[in-house]
Amino acid sequence: MSSIIPDLSALKVWFLIGSQGLYGEETLRQVAEQSQEVARLLQASSDIPVTIEWKPVLTDSEAIHSTALAANADPSVVGVIAWMHTFSPSKMWIRGLQALQKPLLHFHTQANVELPYADLDFDFMNLNQAAHGDREFGYMLSRLGIRRKSVIGHASDPRVTQEIGMWTRAAAGWAEVQGMRVARFGDNMRFVGVTEGDKTEAEAVFGVSVNTWSSSDLSDSVAQVSESDVDELVAEYDQLYEVVPELQAGGARRESLRDSARIELGLRAFLEEGGFHAFTDTFEDLGRLKQLPGIGAQRLMADGYGFGAEGDWKTAVLVRVAKVMGAGLAGGASLMEDYTYDLTPGNETILGAHMLEVCPSLTTAKPSLEIHPLGIGGKDDPCRLVFTADAGSGVVVAMSDVRTRFRITANAVDLVEPAAPLPQLPVGRAFWKPRPDFVTSVQSWLAAGAAHHTVMSTQLPVEAFVDFARIADTEIAVIDEHTKAREFEDTLNWNAAYRGLARGI
Repeated sequence: MSSIIPDLSALKVWFLIGSQGLYGEETLRQVAEQSQEVARLLQASSDIPVTIEWKPVLTDSEAIHSTALAANADPSVVGVIAWMHTFSPSKMWIRGLQALQKPLLHFHTQANVELPYADLDFDFMNLNQAAHGDREFGYMLSRLGIRRKSVIGHASDPRVTQEIGMWTRAAAGWAEVQGMRVARFGDNMRFVGVTEGDKTEAEAVFGVSVNTWSSSDLSDSVAQVSESDVDELVAEYDQLYEVVPELQAGGARRESLRDSARIELGLRAFLEEGGFHAFTDTFEDLGRLKQLPGIGAQRLMADGYGFGAEGDWKTAVLVRVAKVMGAGLAGGASLMEDYTYDLTPGNETILGAHMLEVCPSLTTAKPSLEIHPLGIGGKDDPCRLVFTADAGSGVVVAMSDVRTRFRITANAVDLVEPAAPLPQLPVGRAFWKPRPDFVTSVQSWLAAGAAHHTVMSTQLPVEAFVDFARIADTEIAVIDEHTKAREFEDTLNWNAAYRGLARGI
């Protein structure tokens, strides 16, 4: 169908260069030429998915301020990179930095890799002053409390371009949540705590608008779907998936597949018409729907929509953010839920799944299209795609409302193949070993109060979500190969104290 995963190359990051008029026209001309070459190196890197747009050298407060305002006003600009090529007195930057509303990356670099030892004179030193020019800039950023990512090194270094590229992806994710609309069909699952949350605070912190529509509104959209459109979509199912015999043309349960297709088309039409990029549903409020959306939710996620089960709008937001940040990378992103364990000592493994809704972007294999009883919800048996996520590295990320703020928890994981076949498990699923080890991971996850619903990404590392949280000024708790449980709990306590002081409560 129609993907809503954006083309990140259509987004821009402005490359801002700091200097001053003191050095004269010849030096400023060299600054311009050398900084344009650095911008070209960044633009040429396959690690950086956005367009790097060089801007004329900034030498006074008025130019800096007007550039910040212009960046704010341009919706295609998702962030700015700043480099003090020479010495740019940082008081000139105060008004501009205070006005800037786009994410900032401080690039501490220089035009040359090696020093020209034999020819090095003071003219060279006068031109290439970033070693202390950027320290002056860093001082003002810290004094003003400006959130930023700092990347250090030469633009030709793959480590540098990888770090900058991941930050540009986080900046794109941040741009996505500004004004993003989330449709909730019904409320969250009754009596469940972690899927609740402060939707007003979510709009204040992230810019996300989360509102509820009745299942009747969705049912009305489904009822308007034409039979010819259902015919076309079911034919697409037949082509793309391994359809079990009972759902094939002439099969005993073919009409159930048509019902699934009708729900998918109705959902898609509702989301497109309302400009929604994420949605939730709940098996406790299906109204006139014949089935809980299964394959429809899976395929909408594959097309880039965020989704959260049982009304979990926070996970729906994270899934959409992961889809945007991971655009163009191998792998996928999906709603995931920690379901059950293999507790074999030394080989502990987590089995993640959901009732129906795991995104097929997690596999390169051809999914099986099947129908099975659900056991809850009181509706017809739903159709769903069944598969196992590909082995490889990944991350599982949850967002929790911890009363005074949101907390994002991210755990680096290694996806593995199941130890044996799973002929009786009729859902999409993933198996993984969490870093640094099972006990430390789970102990830390529980200490953080992290949710059982997550987004699993096999496209992005933990650092992408760290960059996103920094831009959003939101707490993030990282569990990876360096984590120690007691230190992790201490960090949570320090975070609570810092966040309370920062908010003035």
